[in-house]
Amino acid sequence: MESVWAVMKRGIYGVYHHVSDKHLVRYANEFAFRLNEGDVKRHTLERLASVVDATVGKRITFAELTA
Repeated sequence: MESVWAVMKRGIYGVYHHVSDKHLVRYANEFAFRLNEGDVKRHTLERLASVVDATVGKRITFAELTA
């Protein structure tokens, strides 16, 4: 668990620089996805297909994001 937490903290500091409490679950879901899909033994196109499959049917509008 500590290594997962360390990767998430490094990602937040390195990529986003700030995380709002409102969207903390979204950040956590993104890093969980990255860890679960980061298996380098899988072919790149398989990993890309899983990203596309995970986003189909999921949409958030700007109004929902900023509400």
